[in-house]
Amino acid sequence: MNSQDPRTLQLAERLDAVKARIAAAQSTSTRSRTGQPDSGTPTLIVVTKFHPAADVLRLQSLGVADVGENRDQEAASKALEVAAAGAAPLRWHFIGQLQKNKAKSVAAYAHSVQSIDRASLVTALGNAMARELGTTGRAPLECFIQVDLSGAYADLAETAGLADAAAQAASGPSSRGGAAPSSIMELADQIASAPGLSLAGLMAVAPLGFEPEAAFELLATASARLVAAHPNATAISAGMSHDLEAAMAAGATHLRVGSDILGPRPVVL
Repeated sequence: MNSQDPRTLQLAERLDAVKARIAAAQSTSTRSRTGQPDSGTPTLIVVTKFHPAADVLRLQSLGVADVGENRDQEAASKALEVAAAGAAPLRWHFIGQLQKNKAKSVAAYAHSVQSIDRASLVTALGNAMARELGTTGRAPLECFIQVDLSGAYADLAETAGLADAAAQAASGPSSRGGAAPSSIMELADQIASAPGLSLAGLMAVAPLGFEPEAAFELLATASARLVAAHPNATAISAGMSHDLEAAMAAGATHLRVGSDILGPRPVVL
């Protein structure tokens, strides 16, 4: 493949369009809602799940340095294939729900895990990273606590007098995953004290069926509380293809964009 490869040209056009959206959104926001100074352009994580390693290599040739995956078997295979191609190292971000028995595998290639939602997973990743540090000397694993905003959104809607929205939020699916906001500090303390793990901040997905602005404001509020206790945990991973502007307005430092760059997911048989 080369810069004139039709797929590469397609990816370049879509990537430029997303970057233009980010630049436009950034021009309207001068300060993070966490109270921290604006840290500049958010890190764009291109979510490559279900797309082939060839597309990852194309993206890399276009200057992409961060890619996201949500299934360990697929991510591990792609990481090996991309590394074998001899290109510059990529930062792999694991963004899906993670089973404890996959911790050792993820620790071998991931720059970050953005879906930490329970204490047992922190323990498993800490043990896996202890082995990695002893054999490879790799950098610490960046850890994001994934926050389930669905219950918090219901509380917000009720406080605002939006009874119907509150009922819908409270009864809606929590399939987005994540830890309850009340669990953030306990998980943060556990991550911060684990050798080989680095507490980066919070991650969340806006609840299904609701405008994302209020949800991301809740995430920003939770982030400010976390930063008060852990000053270096300033990262906020939020925003996808359809709501990155809302996430940036609330202070997102990392964006996870897939379909607007790679297009529809290939059919998986």
